[in-house]
Amino acid sequence: MTDRSSSAGRPLLPALAATVTVVLWASAFVAIRSAGDSYSPGALALGRLFAGSLALVLLCLVRREGLPPRSAWRGIAISGVLWFGFYMVALNWGEQQVDAGTAALVVNIGPLLIALLGARLLGDPMPPRLLAGMAVSFAGAVTVGLSMAGGGGSSVLGVVLCLLAAVAYAAGVVAQKPALARASALQVTTYGCLVGTAACLPFAGQLVRQVAHAPLSATLDMVYLGVFPTALAFTTWAYALARTTASRMGATTYAVPALVVLMSWLALGEVPGPLTLAGGALCLAGVAVSRTRARARNAAPLAVPAAGEPRSEQVS
Repeated sequence: MTDRSSSAGRPLLPALAATVTVVLWASAFVAIRSAGDSYSPGALALGRLFAGSLALVLLCLVRREGLPPRSAWRGIAISGVLWFGFYMVALNWGEQQVDAGTAALVVNIGPLLIALLGARLLGDPMPPRLLAGMAVSFAGAVTVGLSMAGGGGSSVLGVVLCLLAAVAYAAGVVAQKPALARASALQVTTYGCLVGTAACLPFAGQLVRQVAHAPLSATLDMVYLGVFPTALAFTTWAYALARTTASRMGATTYAVPALVVLMSWLALGEVPGPLTLAGGALCLAGVAVSRTRARARNAAPLAVPAAGEPRSEQVS
């Protein structure tokens, strides 16, 4: 079972965890662009997941984490196959078929799908501030995407792959949420990553061949993707998700496009234009709106959850 009671007096920890996740996921786009020149989509996904699994299993051994309870395995397996496995392969492949702007546009329907699925399947509330913030952030993502889109750089296959990646991402998050009521964030992340690794084993031959010829920098990028944006960031994501709704966590990821623009500027020397900067500002403004809570709602007494019902603490 997750230990949420110990974080009740430390409300900043979930917010910090969400921040770590967003920053590391943004850095992944820069690393994927570099490693993708030397590794095929499936090989890159498998290498990333393998490195992440090694780091997570080692951490589980150090912390003496046991197996998740049987009741958590359904969510772990679904999120492992869809989010850790299928999503990473589809996104890597899609980004080779379309320009960065088109990929950003299509993949950023993911948080909207999370909100819809969360409301339908998990009973997540949809307060007006959350809806307004998501609308502003999505407008920012569209602006960033349009400003980065290049003429003739898209294909139907690439758009479909990015769309499938967004659907897999949303379904994986919604499947992961109930599992976090029964197992720890580290357990859910570790075994989800192991499931994703197993799902990507058909690409093992490609990975072995490409490792032998890839430059060291590309391989180090792949290891970085596994240890930090996967092992660490997915664990901090799960920690924060266990303490808020799937819809609110999905809205938080709209900060990623703005951070990607900043990191590409600093690391790759890609100077953003005024439209790109405006879109990034809209993304951050929308996240800020979605994370705020009405004063009247804060003053209302908290409902006591029924026995066995997972607590849903908002991240502020």
